[in-house]
Amino acid sequence: MHAQETTFSKLVQGEQQFQVPLYQRTYSWQRDELRQLWDDVQELVEDRREGRLGSGHFLGSVVLAPERVAAGGMRRWLVVDGQQRITTLMLAFTALRDHHRDRGSVKKAARINDLILVNTHQDGRDSYRLLPTQADREAYTACVDSLPKAGGAGNVGAAYRFFVAALAEGAESGGEAWAGAVESVLGDCLSIVAITAAEGDNVYRIFESINNTGVGLSQSDLLRNYLFMCLPTRGEDVYRKRWLPMQELLGPAHLELLVWLDLVVEGNSRARQSEIYRDQKRRLEPLSGNEAALEAEIARFSLRADRLMRILEPDRENDPQLRAVLERLSRWGGQTHYPLALHLLDLVDDDRATASEAADALAHAESYMARRLFAGLSTTGSNRVFMELPKELDKEGSPAEAVRRFLSRPRTGARVWPGDDAVREAIRTRPFYTTGRGNQRFQILRRLEESHGSSEPVDYDKAPLTVEHVLPQRPAQQWFDLLAEEAGDGESPEEIHTLLVHTLGNLTLSGENARLSNHPFHRKQELLDSSALRMNQNIAAQKRWGRTEILARADELGDHAVRLWPGPLEGMVHADDEWAGWGELREILLAVPAGTWTSYGELAALIGTSAIAVGNHMAARTGLHCAYRVLTADGRIAGGFRWTDDRHSGDPKAVLLVEGVPFDQNGRASKAHRLSSTDLAVLVGREIPEEVAAFTASSRTGGDEAAARFGMLLRENQTPEVVEGVVAALRFWEERGGHQVYGKANETSCFPTLVVGGPNAPRTLWPIGVYPVTGTAEVVFQYLKRRPPFDDESLRRTLMERFNAIDGIHLAEAKLDLRPSFPLEVFAGHVEEICSALEWFIHEVAVAEGSGFSLPPSR
Repeated sequence: MHAQETTFSKLVQGEQQFQVPLYQRTYSWQRDELRQLWDDVQELVEDRREGRLGSGHFLGSVVLAPERVAAGGMRRWLVVDGQQRITTLMLAFTALRDHHRDRGSVKKAARINDLILVNTHQDGRDSYRLLPTQADREAYTACVDSLPKAGGAGNVGAAYRFFVAALAEGAESGGEAWAGAVESVLGDCLSIVAITAAEGDNVYRIFESINNTGVGLSQSDLLRNYLFMCLPTRGEDVYRKRWLPMQELLGPAHLELLVWLDLVVEGNSRARQSEIYRDQKRRLEPLSGNEAALEAEIARFSLRADRLMRILEPDRENDPQLRAVLERLSRWGGQTHYPLALHLLDLVDDDRATASEAADALAHAESYMARRLFAGLSTTGSNRVFMELPKELDKEGSPAEAVRRFLSRPRTGARVWPGDDAVREAIRTRPFYTTGRGNQRFQILRRLEESHGSSEPVDYDKAPLTVEHVLPQRPAQQWFDLLAEEAGDGESPEEIHTLLVHTLGNLTLSGENARLSNHPFHRKQELLDSSALRMNQNIAAQKRWGRTEILARADELGDHAVRLWPGPLEGMVHADDEWAGWGELREILLAVPAGTWTSYGELAALIGTSAIAVGNHMAARTGLHCAYRVLTADGRIAGGFRWTDDRHSGDPKAVLLVEGVPFDQNGRASKAHRLSSTDLAVLVGREIPEEVAAFTASSRTGGDEAAARFGMLLRENQTPEVVEGVVAALRFWEERGGHQVYGKANETSCFPTLVVGGPNAPRTLWPIGVYPVTGTAEVVFQYLKRRPPFDDESLRRTLMERFNAIDGIHLAEAKLDLRPSFPLEVFAGHVEEICSALEWFIHEVAVAEGSGFSLPPSR
């Protein structure tokens, strides 16, 4: 075997083909992995544009085995390891090619196509520089060949859409020079070690060896080894007194975090966690040979380890004011504030700042993050902002003044600190319930409740509170009748509901979600009035709960919010030329897969405006991608539709048909292919709350009470034949070794669940969720895609095919990453077929888990 460091453009240059063998798993990178790679690419792009030409970024290794030489001298390689990296970069270049083409840069697009993506002198399959495994091949070649189904369902299509959207977002501010820098970074700055096997090597044995190796050394392990090699006489004593206690205090993961934070606080705002050994070694090399100086560095690490523990475990902080803000930031989650918090603790412990000053500075950081959450702004760029903050604290003025001044600087939309007016308007209009992470939404509501200063504060650690909708997500007809009283001309109660239901004015905290359910308001009043929470008592004091009351409460909460989370300095609020929601709209449109459609109303609900406003904006805006996939609420092409890009022409219905969207004889698109606002939120990477998702690992409940409630709802809302079929299917599931788990959302749902992995590391898998009131069964591909063995896309496709073989079920292929549903009526006449699909699911889990799951004998 031969190893050589290279770049991606050099690796794939020339007439050759990289084939992914059948024993390889399908392409599995998802949004988290793509985002991590893209963040690294963006940092390198920024470095290049600012003239800082560093050493690039190490992407990893690929292992290649030579295949036969094809006719014409083309070389073939089997990709033994590294297909995820190669496929990802090929898809990134495909998106970049299309980005250039859409902007009229034909020569740039042709260069990428000919030098990276295809073998121009070959035909058929040989023309592709990369040939994925068969399960991924159609989706990949659709992207490379720019076919109508490019960017469809599945991981390949999702990765292509991710890069298309990322490039569009970056080009808005960076222009063509930015896109050129991206091309340079992708091709020439991502370092890859190419390991090539020799002729006759056992390729499969190489594959097994690579994928069954032990755990390698971490970055902190490498740094430790380097430091103590430089301490030949004092090393043992320093290790025992300094390093070992620090290592035991922090543990491996937090030790690595400390080493990275140390770099950032010392002024390296570009430090990457994947390269901390290299950067720390470079910083410490001048001290090599000076054991006393190196021991002092380790002592400094040890002091910062104690300070880091006060950030990780705020109970360790003695000052009550500082401890309170550290606790709030800890509950907020993430590591964004860590560099600032660590440097502030440095200043406090060195008597260069008071604890009160540090608390005020962190409160500004908290406000920055909270206000951006209200406004629905992306977290992209926030880490970089906070990595630049420590060096600002050494300037004149108090730390709090320095932090507020720095965060108040006029910035682009990616880093802006919203002012009071923007926060108030966002609270009135934005769907807060689908913004940010669940714990962050909870903390916002908790802080708003605590601001009332109740004489009997709630113990949030003991009280099982969750976020509750007052106006239900799935309202009964009484609620729509109430909303109809406030409907304007041409406005339906359903549209009002869509606009209001997820806004902050309609949300509260409660431990009674299941009992509150979708009952009329007078029933909810009784439960809310008995709550210990002041916000619930205020809601219960209202005579009705419609648009007027929700907006009035939103205004009240807006006033609370701007007091609790003070904003930027006066006169320094950055006013974007364009409302942020239109940027979100463009991002969402680029995430809509081929073979699906959505409506103006669903888009409006997600960005916090009206369907009419969305329609008017789309009609006036040129260059909008995928605008033809937006239809009226009943699935028709909007009157007066016109193309807004240069890639399409003719009848938009014809384009949608080719992509896989069927229409009925009245010109209405299939509802099975429609994307809801929740689907759209998933596609752009938003975290779906428990109640929307209906079931997560943290929202499970069970027991006789939940089972009885589910059974009651099923009997009250479905026919006896449907009830009999559902009960038979659930009984079959239990006979095959599974059990039933019930959701905590308003509509008590049931999930036939398997527990796998053994008692030490249990995991749950469930194929469907049954909703007795809505009358649907959801097939939960959205969750299965991250759970073995169904993280293998081919297994999810097979599950979809088995359900689609049942009369009455049509799950759109383009929803393979979502939660498509079918009516419960299917259980009435096809329960045996449904049980067959469920049995196949159980069998695949049993095969994958081996001894980790016990499969009972067949009936």
